[in-house]
Amino acid sequence: MKNLKITLSLLILICITGCDDFLSEKPDNRTEINTPEKISELLVEAYPQMSYFEIAETMSDNVFDSGLPETIRKNEQNYNWEIQTEATEIDTQAYYWDACYRAIAHANKALQAIDELGNTSNLNPQKGEALIARAYSHFMLVSLWAKRYNPATAATDLGVPYVTKPETELVTKYKRNTVAEVFDFIEKDLEEGLKYVTNNYKEPRFHFNVNASKAFASRFYLIKGNWDRVIELSNDLGSKPEGKLRDYSAYESLGVEDQQLKYSSSAAETNLLIVSANTIVSRVYHLNRFNLSGARQPEVFGPTTNLFGKPYYYNLYSSNSSITLFVPKFYEYFKYSNVTAAIGEPFVAEVLLSNDEFFLNRIEAHVMKGQTALANDELEYFLATRTPTYAPTDKLTEAKVVAKFPVVANEYTPFYAMTPVQTSYIKAIAETRRRDFIHEGLRWFDIKRFNIVVKHETANKPVNTLAKDDNRRALQIPLHASSTGVELNPR
Repeated sequence: MKNLKITLSLLILICITGCDDFLSEKPDNRTEINTPEKISELLVEAYPQMSYFEIAETMSDNVFDSGLPETIRKNEQNYNWEIQTEATEIDTQAYYWDACYRAIAHANKALQAIDELGNTSNLNPQKGEALIARAYSHFMLVSLWAKRYNPATAATDLGVPYVTKPETELVTKYKRNTVAEVFDFIEKDLEEGLKYVTNNYKEPRFHFNVNASKAFASRFYLIKGNWDRVIELSNDLGSKPEGKLRDYSAYESLGVEDQQLKYSSSAAETNLLIVSANTIVSRVYHLNRFNLSGARQPEVFGPTTNLFGKPYYYNLYSSNSSITLFVPKFYEYFKYSNVTAAIGEPFVAEVLLSNDEFFLNRIEAHVMKGQTALANDELEYFLATRTPTYAPTDKLTEAKVVAKFPVVANEYTPFYAMTPVQTSYIKAIAETRRRDFIHEGLRWFDIKRFNIVVKHETANKPVNTLAKDDNRRALQIPLHASSTGVELNPR
């Protein structure tokens, strides 16, 4: 595996050039980034090309002690909300931290090149993509390594360093911006980038195209509580986005590998942003002890969780007699660097943004605006696409939602107030999101923003409880970053 024990500053310098001997190379030997095409090539690297899925998923309540005899250390550390001791392994916290700042470095280099070329209008598409990409990586960093967004405390809560310029020094000391500052920077980049992003790509779903950018913005504004902006961004979806959501009925006749390929296909209308991530996420479902377990599967996928009281379309599989389960989403491509020695790197096409999430964000915003009837129609439409025996008589009503998801005192506690009815609907939507994005880590971000208590059980050990406002909800800063001056999170 690649050695990640390097300073954040040096990492960024290395990443921009793509070679380890950057500092020994004569300046006039470096490739000049002086055309729109070269800037576009640079932006291919402006996306985190590592995966956060296993990290976030394992910290959530989607994961249980399956009873597998072997324990993988990084899986156990995620499960117990601990800093990972392996800094050089794939799919670790440090790996993803570095991947985000590597992506930011490329976005900043692109923006610098755009400025040097006069910031002309023909460079607007590249400018829009660079700004949105920079905002996205910082958003993922602050979402994982900081406390949840709360305007009452955001001005003093530690965020992450928001880097807006390429580095010119070998070692730069970074100060953490506050959560409020990071969110302000993200919003500024987002709104500016939305003016310029385009769909003019050979493969638009591997870039921040127009709809991917709007979907990301809707996730951001949902966390900020700007319901009007979420609805405005999603207006093109409408209340019945026919043909734009995932067609689970088309998966029924496919084998496991074909389902994996179809899930992340650029031909799938719902997939708005796909990244080729260096990850072994496709293997963890038979390796990790702490995973979705067969014994606890009904809690997440059982028909009693369906508002229609019916089974779902979701297909669950196992390679170890149902000790652990998986929904087929990830197909691994192993890129050999030496075929004879069987040496190489695993890659998986991961869906980072989709119409499915975008639409659920819209429904949630309608709930928070008090538009219950509209939310009923939209949530019914969404659930119908996940329920094979749905019938028009399966009407969704406020009474059904409140009965299925009654208010539990102090369970869902976002920074904003909710009525009892809104609380029931928000729980229904969060549980829907939980199932739909199983293995993809989105549940963790709902746990953080709603401040949901999580209890992780391990055989022969006391229950480990993640209480509300527990400091462990923010990942600890990786050791190689803290050693260069990035302040640690409190513990």
